[in-house]
Amino acid sequence: SMLQRLAATLRRPAAVPLAAAVRCISSGSVDITVPLNYWAGKRWTSKEKCNKENVYEPATGRVLCHLEPCGAVEVDEAVEAAKSAFGHWSKMSGMERARIMIEAAHIIESRREEIAEMEVVNNGKSITEARLDVDSARLCIEYYAGLASTLAGQHVQLPGGSFAYTRREPLGVCVGIGAWNYPFQIAAWKSAPALACGNSMVFKPSPVTPVTAVMLAEIYAEAGAPEGLLNVVQGGQETGSLLCHHPDVAKVSFTGSVPTGKKIMEMASKGVKPVTLELGGKSPLLIFQDSDLENAVRGALMANFLSQGQVCSNGTRVFVQKNILPEFVEEVVKRTRAIEIGDPLLESTRMGALVNQPHLEKVLSFVDQAKKEGATVLCGGGYYMTPCVLGDCTDEMTCVKEEIFGPVMSVLSFETEEEVLQRANNTTMGLAAGVFTRDVMRAHRVVEHLKAGSCFINNYNITPVEVPFGGFKMSGIGRENGQVTVEHYSQLKTVFVEMGDVDCLF
Repeated sequence: SMLQRLAATLRRPAAVPLAAAVRCISSGSVDITVPLNYWAGKRWTSKEKCNKENVYEPATGRVLCHLEPCGAVEVDEAVEAAKSAFGHWSKMSGMERARIMIEAAHIIESRREEIAEMEVVNNGKSITEARLDVDSARLCIEYYAGLASTLAGQHVQLPGGSFAYTRREPLGVCVGIGAWNYPFQIAAWKSAPALACGNSMVFKPSPVTPVTAVMLAEIYAEAGAPEGLLNVVQGGQETGSLLCHHPDVAKVSFTGSVPTGKKIMEMASKGVKPVTLELGGKSPLLIFQDSDLENAVRGALMANFLSQGQVCSNGTRVFVQKNILPEFVEEVVKRTRAIEIGDPLLESTRMGALVNQPHLEKVLSFVDQAKKEGATVLCGGGYYMTPCVLGDCTDEMTCVKEEIFGPVMSVLSFETEEEVLQRANNTTMGLAAGVFTRDVMRAHRVVEHLKAGSCFINNYNITPVEVPFGGFKMSGIGRENGQVTVEHYSQLKTVFVEMGDVDCLF
């Protein structure tokens, strides 16, 4: 089999102990034995006959809990609950909404460890990363709580004392559809700006990672939000389709793959619903010969191996200027081999498990294909997958052109700035890009020419909630985080006020 053929390149971790995971589930206040569907202030069992789906713990492969997909009846009930909450929430002042959001942030802070542990058990990433994800979720809610009372329009003076003004009003019921790589963080990144602007939300997590979004919904309720403000419906493609087509849904925000994003956009177009799409990437990281090599290596590791490489913005095409290529590769391989792999709940672990077996096999197939096309496996490629660095890569290789979404770094060589810019931009996607150089003029010149929505100079994969995040080209539409997101969760009303007589042509 493919796995056996790759066995020579593997470095398997020790067996993963179950004790930590069992402790997490038994001691936490989240109950995963009851249904994971939540609306109108309570958990709900599916009214329709549906096949329960197994939800697995990536670190061990054991069944964690069961998921009941929502059909048309459940989706209708969840949207109805959101409509009811919207009536109350949208009439509250920004300050009143902010008070509840800040309380939710305080609850998240007090339950940080519990939420992080559950994220690890359901997603497979290391506890160290999961804590940072929970922090990002909390900070996002705090940030938009701060913006809730600043929503304002514009006053325009017109001749004769007449004037016009604009109002920024909420959209209504918004739908959020999340991905499995950052389950809790994405639920917060989508709900926080939506709620701050006065909307309510129905959120559908990935069926692979259904647990922590429910925790967030219950935290909002505990903080004093009206029943139905944030609702969670579980399910896959069919449930997502019902949400996108629902006549009472005003907007859809999706994080996931490019092919699914196209389908979401097409479905939303039937009701002329606005969409925010945060899709895939095949982002370039440019490392020039005058770079601080230590920081460039750190940046390349952060650009490729966060969350087991399962990050849409990862800089997986690492272009290294020819003069420093041998030195860079030697150091990056040494650091990659030293990454501690194992039980993701242990403090010492730096890389956990990929999200599931089918995804692992897909990622391994890319490594196998890269070898066939002439790339050199410098290190890694295993189950519980060990991080992999591919050397001798060229632009036409499958591993360089297609998003792998796993811990696989492709290293390419370049000679001139003009050449590498042309090669870096030669992709249908444009989510992120990075450059390492000590030359400040080159840094800004290169960034100006990179066709990507989120660019990094001398760092990578930093996502502070104060700044917008999103892509160019097929990597998406709209932005998450930052002030600009208010525009994506509200609509502008213009009001003309006449202070004199009507100037009539008839």
